[in-house]
Amino acid sequence: MKENRFEHFKLQFFILEALNNFGFFTPTEIQERMLPIALKGESAIGQSQTGTGKTLAYVLPILEKINPDRQEVQAVITAPTRELASQIYHQILKITEYCEPGREITAKLFIGGTDKQRTIEKLKSQPHIVVGTPGRVNDLANEQALFVHTGKILVVDEADMMLDMGFIEDVDRVAARMPEDLQMLVFSATIPEKLKPFLKKYMENPKIIQIAGKRNTVENLQHWLLPSRHRDKRELVHDALLAYNPYLAIVFTNTKKMAEELADFLNEKGLKVGRVHGDLTPRERKKMMKQIQDLEFQYIVATDLASRGIDIEGISHVINYELPSDLNFYIHRAGRTARAGKSGIALTIYDLSDEDALNRIEKMGIQFKNVDLKNGEFIELEDRNRRKTRVRKEDETDKLIKSIVRKPKKVKPGYKKKMQEEMESMKRRQRRLNQRKK
Repeated sequence: MKENRFEHFKLQFFILEALNNFGFFTPTEIQERMLPIALKGESAIGQSQTGTGKTLAYVLPILEKINPDRQEVQAVITAPTRELASQIYHQILKITEYCEPGREITAKLFIGGTDKQRTIEKLKSQPHIVVGTPGRVNDLANEQALFVHTGKILVVDEADMMLDMGFIEDVDRVAARMPEDLQMLVFSATIPEKLKPFLKKYMENPKIIQIAGKRNTVENLQHWLLPSRHRDKRELVHDALLAYNPYLAIVFTNTKKMAEELADFLNEKGLKVGRVHGDLTPRERKKMMKQIQDLEFQYIVATDLASRGIDIEGISHVINYELPSDLNFYIHRAGRTARAGKSGIALTIYDLSDEDALNRIEKMGIQFKNVDLKNGEFIELEDRNRRKTRVRKEDETDKLIKSIVRKPKKVKPGYKKKMQEEMESMKRRQRRLNQRKK
C-alpha cells in the first residue's frame, strides 16, 4: 500500500483510514505547515489562495481533538456562504463515517434559508462540531438553543470575504461567547487593514502561515487574452464556448444584472446555461448547485460569489466577460479551473480601457497568451504590447541620432531645418539597415 505522509502527524486511525480511501496521501503546503500548529492547540492565521487544501488543514486537527464522550459543542466553524458551509459540513461527514462504533463524532450544519424553529427543536442534543454561516450560528446562540460557550476551537474561513459581506460582526459576537483560552484558526486570501482589529482582539501572537500565490502561475493553467475590438462581447462569449466545447465552463460577470442578461442571451442562442448569483433564493441556489453537481449544465454564468467559497468540480474553462473591479478576484476566478492536477484555460475578453488593469495583473505574475477568435477557431496573436516596445526602440534611435547630429557652434539662418533633414536622412538609413538585418 502507498505510504501516507499524513501518518507523520500521528492522527487517529479512523482519520487515516478515511484519507487513504479518498486517495489523500500527501499533504499540501498549507496542511503540512498548519497541522502541527493546530494539533498543539495554538492559534494561527493561514494566508493562502483558494484551492490549496485549507479545509483539511483545520478539519483534521478538529476531528483529532474531539472527545466523543462529551456530548457538547467543542468546535465552531464559520463560513461566509451557505454553499461553502455546506461543503465543509459534507467533508466532515465523509470522514466521520469512519469513526469507531460507539465513538461517533457528530456535526450539524446551521445556515440561513432553513426553518429556524425546526432547527431549534432538533437542538435538544448538542453536536460536537458546529458548521454554519455567522448570522445563523449567532441567532441560535442568542436563542440559547446552541451552546457555543463550551467550544474551545473557532475557525473563521474566508475571513476577508466575511469582512466584505459584513459578517465579521456576527463572527465577533460568536467568538465573544466562547472561552478566553480560545484556539482560533483564521483562513484568508488577503489580510485587509479593517480585519486586523478583529484578529488582534482574539489572537495573541498567532502563528502566521503565508503560502506563496503559486496558483498565479500554475503550470497547467493557461491565461488567454481576447480583444473585443468593438465586437459584441456576448457573441464572443457564445463563440468562445462553442470553440472550446468545455467539460464545464464558468463565465464571470461583475453584477447580478449582467449575469442574468448574459445567461438569457446564451439561452436564446440555444445553450443550456446555469446561473449562480446573490439574487437567487436559498431554494433556487440549492437546486442550482445540485443541478451543476449532477452535470446538467455545460455552461454556468456567475458573479464572484462563485469565485470563492463554492467548489464546483470539473471546471475546464473560465471566461471573464469583464475584469473584476478588485483584481485579486482575477486569481480567485482563474483558480476555479486547473485544480487537482487537471489542466485549464482562463480566457479574458478585454477592451482598450482594460489595459491598465491587465498590466497590473501581469505584475502579479500572470503571463498572458494573446489570441483572437475567427470562424470558430482561436488563432494566436503577437504580444499586445509590441507597439509600445517598437515606439521605445524608435525613441532610443532618435536619442542616438540627436547625439550624433549636434547643433553647430555658430548658428546660421535655417540651421533647424538642415538639422531636421539630416536626422531624417539618418533615420531612413537606419531603417534600411534594420530591414537588411531582418
